[in-house]
Amino acid sequence: MEQHKDEKAGETHKNANRQEVLFGDKNDGKLAVAFSENDIELRADFIPPVGGGQFLSANNVGAILQRLNVVYGIRWNDIQEALETCGRERRQVKDVLVAAGDQPVNEVAEYFEINPLLTQNGRAADERGRVDYRSRSPFIIVKKGQALAKLRPRREGKEGKNVHDAPVPFMVIRTEGLSGGDNTRTEGGLILSEINGQLVENKKVLSVQETLVIKGAVDYATGNIVFPGDVIIEGPVSDGFKIYSGGSVTIKQTFDVTEAVTKGDLVVAGGIIGRGAALLKVGGGVRTKFIENCRVAARKAIFVDSEIINSSVFTLEHIEMGERGMILGGAIYAVHGIKAGGIGKKAGKPSHIHCGIDFTAQQEKEKNNNRLHILAAKLAKVRELLAAGPEGERRAKIEELLRRLEEEQQSASARVTELLDHINTDDKAAVEVLGEIRAGTLIEICQIALFVTEPLRKVRIRLDVSGGKLLTEPL
Repeated sequence: MEQHKDEKAGETHKNANRQEVLFGDKNDGKLAVAFSENDIELRADFIPPVGGGQFLSANNVGAILQRLNVVYGIRWNDIQEALETCGRERRQVKDVLVAAGDQPVNEVAEYFEINPLLTQNGRAADERGRVDYRSRSPFIIVKKGQALAKLRPRREGKEGKNVHDAPVPFMVIRTEGLSGGDNTRTEGGLILSEINGQLVENKKVLSVQETLVIKGAVDYATGNIVFPGDVIIEGPVSDGFKIYSGGSVTIKQTFDVTEAVTKGDLVVAGGIIGRGAALLKVGGGVRTKFIENCRVAARKAIFVDSEIINSSVFTLEHIEMGERGMILGGAIYAVHGIKAGGIGKKAGKPSHIHCGIDFTAQQEKEKNNNRLHILAAKLAKVRELLAAGPEGERRAKIEELLRRLEEEQQSASARVTELLDHINTDDKAAVEVLGEIRAGTLIEICQIALFVTEPLRKVRIRLDVSGGKLLTEPL
C-alpha cells in the first residue's frame, strides 16, 4: 500500500498488520488502517491520544480518508460511534469497518450437476424410531427416462468497486461438471437414463449399467438388493437380506435365503439354505448344488447336484439331480417329472413327490376350497339370524348379506369345477430314480398315488392312463 505524508500529520507508521496514520502531533489520536485485497474494504483501529494529545474528530478522519483516496462506501455512522467510544472510554476501538466497496460477482460457466434426489439415501425409521439398516443401499438405481443430471445455466459476472471508486474485475469460475456415458442421452438440459439400471460415476462421467455386480457379500454393507436387471454376487448372501431382481441372479457362493424374487434364472455355485420360512420365487430356471429348508418356486427346470432337504420345491417343468442326488423329506411338485439318485432316508421325514399337475392350479383350487368352508360357516350363521324372525330394515340387511354370500359361494364353486379340468397337465410325467426309493415315500402322478411300502431300486414310475394306476418299471 502506498504510504502518504501530510504537512500536519508527519509520516505514516506500520503497526503489526496495520499502518498507523497520524493527524497532528505524535501524541494525538491516530488511526491504524488496513486495506483488504483489491482495496474492497478499509478497516481501522481508533487509537486514543497519550499525555496531553488531542482526540481525533470526524473532520480529522475525513481528512485522513481523503489523503488515502478513500471516496466510496464510507461508513460515517460506524466512524462516529467509534470516535465517541474512544473518547468516552479512552481506549482503543479495534477493527472498525470504515469503508466498504462492492464485491464483484464471479461468472460461473454452465455445467451439469447430479440430480440431488439420487443421492438422498437416508435410513428410514419405523413408528417406534427403529432403523432397519438392511433397507439402506449404497447403490443408486435409476429408471429409464429418469433425470440423472441437470444443466446449471451460466451465471453472469458483475464488476465490483473498491473504496477508491475504481472497478474490481470479476473472475470466471469453470466448475468441472458431469457428462453422459453409456446408456444415457442428453436432451433439454438434462442427462437422462436410457435403461433401468445402476448409476455409476467414473471421472465425472455418468453411466447406467444393466448388470449389478457385487464384489463381496450381501450384508449390512450392501443392504437388501433391489435391481431391475441382472445381479451377480461374488460373495455369500447373509441371512436376513432380501433380493429382488428384474433379470437373472448369479451367486458364486452360498445363498442364505430370507426372501428372493427374480424374473430370470437363478444360478448358485454353492447351495441354497433357508430358515424354514424362506421363500424363493424364480421366473426362469434354477441351478444349484443343494437346497435345504427352503420353499422354492420356479417356472422352468430346476437342476440340483446333490440334495434337496426338507424343502418344498415347485416347478412348471422338471427337476433333474446328479447321479447321487437325493431328495430327503419335503414336498416336490414337478409338472414334467423328476430324475434323482435317491428319495428318502431311514430316519427322516417322508418325501412327497407330485408330478403331472399344475401346482398353481392346485393351489388356487385349495384356496377356493378353503374359501368355500368359510362361506358355508357364514351362510349357516346368517340363516340362523333370519330364522330368528327379524323385521324391517334389519331383515332387509340380513337378506342382502345372504344374497352376496350365496353369490360368492356359487362363484367359488364354479372356479373349483373349472380348475379340476386344468390341474392334470402331463400324464406322461415320470419319476426316475437311479438308486433307492425308501419306504414311506408318496409318489403321485396326475393325482394317482403310489405309497412305497418296500424300498424300490433303479425304477421308473409312470402313469397307466387306461388302468388308472402307477406302474413301476426297472431302469
